[in-house]
Amino acid sequence: MQLDTWLLYLAAAIGMSLSPGPNGLLALTHGAQHGSRKTLFTIFGGSLGFVLIMALSMFGIGALLKTSIVWLTVLKWVGGAYLVWLGIQVWRSAPIVVQASRGTSQVNGWALFRQGALSAATNPKGLLFFSAFLPLFIDPQRSLLVQFTVMSATFVATEVVTEFALASAANWIRPWLARIGRRFNQVCGGIFVAIGAALPLRA
Repeated sequence: MQLDTWLLYLAAAIGMSLSPGPNGLLALTHGAQHGSRKTLFTIFGGSLGFVLIMALSMFGIGALLKTSIVWLTVLKWVGGAYLVWLGIQVWRSAPIVVQASRGTSQVNGWALFRQGALSAATNPKGLLFFSAFLPLFIDPQRSLLVQFTVMSATFVATEVVTEFALASAANWIRPWLARIGRRFNQVCGGIFVAIGAALPLRA
């Protein structure tokens, strides 16, 4: 993956990690309820779930590309349109709400890990997103396995850092989201719209 393509992918990954979604909300909620250290179980579980659906998406795309390279162009335009649509939905979405109460009982780390993994792996929108998102960055002339490794490692690193930051600052972020959450959603939505509109035009 070329450096400029990777930097665009990194920006998109950060935008996805910060935008409203089930795993970000779960990290915020668990951070407020159980503290940031316990929430690491949730975050790592979610990361595993994301890697699994990225693998399904990427190698499914790879199998399709073996039949015809034309499919990559088709997938890029469909993916770009989907990201524009997703950006509009994020732009219009209401601010997320996080409960402040802490759990009174000791929570099991495995239970949090399982919640994070299931939240990521069983969300059909996740598979749809990655199936639309990844073709925008795939180079058919390079190893699909190497590209998958770079993309999944980048996305997981981004997800872990942003979700841990959200969990650590959950009690501070809650009132901030209530105050300017809609504007924050508009910024994230705008990122998706810009990426979806620009990337299919790249060679």
